[in-house]
Amino acid sequence: MSNVPGATLDGLQATLGSLALGTVDADGVAWYLQTLEGWDAPESRSEWTDREADHGSWASPVYLSSRPITLGGTIVAPSRDLLEDAMEQVRVAAGLTDTVLTVAEVVPKQATVRRSGKPLMQYITDTKATYSVMVTAADPRRYSTTLSTGTTALPSTTGGLTFPATFPVTFSATVVAGSFAAVNVGSFETRPVLTVTGPVVAPAIAALYPDGTVRQLIYSLDLAAGDVLTIDTDARTVLLNGVTSRRRFLTVSGGWPTIDAGQSVTYQFTSSTYNATATLTASWRSAWM
Repeated sequence: MSNVPGATLDGLQATLGSLALGTVDADGVAWYLQTLEGWDAPESRSEWTDREADHGSWASPVYLSSRPITLGGTIVAPSRDLLEDAMEQVRVAAGLTDTVLTVAEVVPKQATVRRSGKPLMQYITDTKATYSVMVTAADPRRYSTTLSTGTTALPSTTGGLTFPATFPVTFSATVVAGSFAAVNVGSFETRPVLTVTGPVVAPAIAALYPDGTVRQLIYSLDLAAGDVLTIDTDARTVLLNGVTSRRRFLTVSGGWPTIDAGQSVTYQFTSSTYNATATLTASWRSAWM
């Protein structure tokens, strides 16, 4: 019985790079995905120090480790040539550099992975083989496949009193807030990438949390027209125009801003001098453990 190209097979579905597992490809090769180990949860790491002359231990903070993932299943091909080609695709898909693994769940999720083990393949017949490949996500989070963004200019004021004026007058100034809300619908905190585009004088970014907590990033230099400052709150890097590190000019007050699970955080963009073309953009993905 031949497989219909493009058909979805019973069981799990995932995409490793450009290789779609759990489907039938354009050549009629059926890629069955029967094993997805490690996608459920990563290991955790912590330390326990015995209390001296007392019961129990002192517990360190708990952190998640990297996430090893094993994908395995069966390949059924119309011919031996196509089977061998499919096996080569497995070797290529488990890349030595960053590759996106996407798993088709009710809410699709993805992780960035690299090969961390030898791909294993075994012939069953001349048109059927099993495969198993191990990859590891250095970042243990499972992210939404949808990239969220928010953008704002600096706050400005419009309207108000203009002289000469005839009394009585009405004060109708409107302040346009330089802020936006960033929402994480996942179950684990996520860390945005913040991009400031000049010209702007000594820009500052404040993250306002529902409990009243404020975390600030204050850059002490000015950005010229066309300059782009990229702040990666996960890698904790600050790059000017994608090349030059400017980390030493950034003051972090209250800790690096994150977006906690199920939370909405307001990001404010300010400067001592208003410029209508300066912007702040944040990009993030909701995250799950």
